[in-house]
Amino acid sequence: MKKSYMVGLVLILLFAVAMIAYGAWLNKSGEHQITERMENRTIPLQGAKVKVRDMHPTLFLETINLYSDEMADAVALIDGRIENIFVSKNSNVTRGQVIFTLVNDDIPLKIQQADSSIAKAEAQLANAKNNYARYTRLRERDATSVEKFDEAEAAYFASEAALKEAQTIKEQLLVQSARQDVTAPIDGEVLILYRQQGAYVTAGTPIALVGNFSHLFFSLPVNDKQARRISVGDRVELSFTNSKILRKAYDTDFAAGNRGDAQIFSVYVKEIVPDLNETASLRKIVFEIDNRVGLLEQQAYSGATLSFVQSRQLLTVPLAAMTDSNRNAVFVVTREETLERRHVKTGIDDGNYIEIVSGVNEGEIVVTSASEGLKDGMKVTVTMVGGDSR
Repeated sequence: MKKSYMVGLVLILLFAVAMIAYGAWLNKSGEHQITERMENRTIPLQGAKVKVRDMHPTLFLETINLYSDEMADAVALIDGRIENIFVSKNSNVTRGQVIFTLVNDDIPLKIQQADSSIAKAEAQLANAKNNYARYTRLRERDATSVEKFDEAEAAYFASEAALKEAQTIKEQLLVQSARQDVTAPIDGEVLILYRQQGAYVTAGTPIALVGNFSHLFFSLPVNDKQARRISVGDRVELSFTNSKILRKAYDTDFAAGNRGDAQIFSVYVKEIVPDLNETASLRKIVFEIDNRVGLLEQQAYSGATLSFVQSRQLLTVPLAAMTDSNRNAVFVVTREETLERRHVKTGIDDGNYIEIVSGVNEGEIVVTSASEGLKDGMKVTVTMVGGDSR
């Protein structure tokens, strides 16, 4: 009995040991299979080729500050009261057009006084001239003294000078009288009327602001390398991504043919400062906007998009290939179907593709799927997008 008990106990122990050993073997075998499967696993991704494409470089600007080089105040040149206003806000005016008249009551009185002074001076000159002529004849016959002759001559010249002085004073008064007409300083549109009819102003007081917004300007700072890709005269299209462009600071009128918020403005590169012939690390690009539709004014606008009309052939990848917002790395699919993270140097973009300056070569494949969780060495299978073939 005791022997049978011992044999049974031994068998139970052996069975338990065998079960433990079998469990350990199964666990190790499972881990090995999992590891092997993980190592052999391939991740399905989308990709595109690095290749040369025709690109219209596009800039996305948070804010641009537009300005006009044709804005000027119509200024009163004399003291006076505004008698007439011949324009209203938003009136179109031409340079030299009379837009206000002032009245200075002192000027007509001073002109009358000047006329009286001229008449008196003319009479004195006539008398002095006759006297001088008489003494000249007497002196020729040696019938008068040198002193008398000199006095007559001096009186004649003094009368001439007095008449010229009186005439000059009147001319100055006539100039002041003409300045009672306040004219437009430039061609443009009346933006602001600072004073109303009947107001009294002094010389130098602005009365109205005239501006021409048919062509507006803005500038961007760029480094020398970028500036050398741009030429004076390059055409650009300007549009806005918000619906605020119709808000006006000066309440100018809209022209016919505008498309409102959907308007695309024609722009060209007017100037590069300093000139490309001069050495500089930073330059300013000045753009001119054709605003004859009257939608824009001199102020700041947000959400601007600048797209160059002329295309350029550049080595590019889809923007989706960039691994983060810094735009300095992509995942490249190697010949072994594994991933390799590459640092790249990028240039301009057009909203869909971005220029590659260095880091990858034409014909290589980059991943365009989401890059989260991807690492170097991962095995992948790539489906080409955008019409590319492997």
